[in-house]
Amino acid sequence: MRICGRDFAVLGAIIAMMLGASAASWAQESHIGKLNGQSKRGKALYSRYCIGCHGDLGDGAGENAPHVNPEFPKPRDFTTALFKCRSTPSGTIPQDSDLFDTVGRGIDTTAMPSWFPLTRQERADLVAYVKTFSTRFQVEQVEPPVAIAAETPSTPESIARGKDLFQTTLKCVECHGKDGRGDGPSASTLRDNKSNPIPPYDFTVSSRFKCGQTDYDLARTFLTGMDGTPMPTYADYLEGDEVWDLVHYLRTLQENRKHRTLWNRLTSD
Repeated sequence: MRICGRDFAVLGAIIAMMLGASAASWAQESHIGKLNGQSKRGKALYSRYCIGCHGDLGDGAGENAPHVNPEFPKPRDFTTALFKCRSTPSGTIPQDSDLFDTVGRGIDTTAMPSWFPLTRQERADLVAYVKTFSTRFQVEQVEPPVAIAAETPSTPESIARGKDLFQTTLKCVECHGKDGRGDGPSASTLRDNKSNPIPPYDFTVSSRFKCGQTDYDLARTFLTGMDGTPMPTYADYLEGDEVWDLVHYLRTLQENRKHRTLWNRLTSD
């Protein structure tokens, strides 16, 4: 088979494009406040702390992945750039600060631990390296965070409205169950974007949530959804202060939280 000069030129162009894409990926950065993360430094950190679960290709197929507790979600596949914990709208890539916060905080009720022992610079470098696994970070613009109104007071009326949203309007009970224990009628059928079983969150087990521990963190989750999971965004369904009504009601389901006393008072009257 003869290869003419024109074929060589085309082949050379393709190779150059591939090398250019590789170089662009390697040069990925992250920016969190005044921190500037570098993927070159982050690679060594990833190889030491993350590769066991997320794999050398970042596809969530590390050697430890098959041994993750079956009640936990599988390790995240970074190649899709779909992340649960974000401040950006559903379907969009996260801000660097979103990934930075997740690395530090971990994700509750999953195998993803908190990496606060790492310095802030190391976490920023890790974020930069994680971004190299998906070309989406090179070709897509990061959207602004979803708008979240100031929190309203947690009152008996707000909690009652939130209960109605949870049980009737939004049908959260289908997955999370009427008491928020993650045992709704659809719970056993839920799958993530890679067809792995994924359990609904049990709101009664902790004072934290998957993506944080504050009321603001929970409100943000309702408005962004959790990409890669069956948890949708409710940005088009929650109006006015309804997002806070839902937050206030879910707080009452946390059995080990001190602020449960308000709901106890209401239901005992």
